[in-house]
Amino acid sequence: MRKQYRSQIVTEESLAADPMDQFARWFQDAADAHVFEPNAMVVSTATPDGRPSSRTVLLKRFDERGFVFFTNYGSRKALEIDANPHTALLFPWHPIARQVVVTGTAARVGRDETAAYFRSRPHGSQLGAWASEQSRVVDSRAELDRRYAELAARYPEGEQVPVPTEWGGYRVVPETLEFWQGHENRLHDRLRYVREGEGGGGGGGGSWRVERLCP
Repeated sequence: MRKQYRSQIVTEESLAADPMDQFARWFQDAADAHVFEPNAMVVSTATPDGRPSSRTVLLKRFDERGFVFFTNYGSRKALEIDANPHTALLFPWHPIARQVVVTGTAARVGRDETAAYFRSRPHGSQLGAWASEQSRVVDSRAELDRRYAELAARYPEGEQVPVPTEWGGYRVVPETLEFWQGHENRLHDRLRYVREGEGGGGGGGGSWRVERLCP
């Protein structure tokens, strides 16, 4: 099951100096191409002894500081990040034969940032954050629906829902960002930004170099 990708070659000279600016360009391209949920990304984490796990999460914010998503702090991904902050992100934009792969370290965002985002969510999503003890075993779907119904009765539409204490955001500070463009004959472009100099340990800052990888 193979498909020939026919795309314009990506040259080093065409890239933005800063990888987050380049990401913004490609993200906009994906949105303009009507890629379904271009902010959907695969978040990969691992336990301290190296057992990996992955899941699809929606990116909610990105800027020069990194990539932000939100989750229950009792979820598997959150527990793994808290024990081992090394994290990878994958944006699989298949319809335009592009991927962006990010590696870096994740840390919790501040409560003010979490609260601001939580209050911007639809009312049902706010209730869902309370109803679901993410990644934990639940007896049945009926039990989950019962919890939600109780919360809906307690906090009807229009009433402010408090921010759950065990729910919040993580920011992934990138150390590398690889921009992958598919081409025919499997001669894909793989251009990777690597952080170097001051701040190279995932704390931000420093400069970037670009290297081309064989496909």
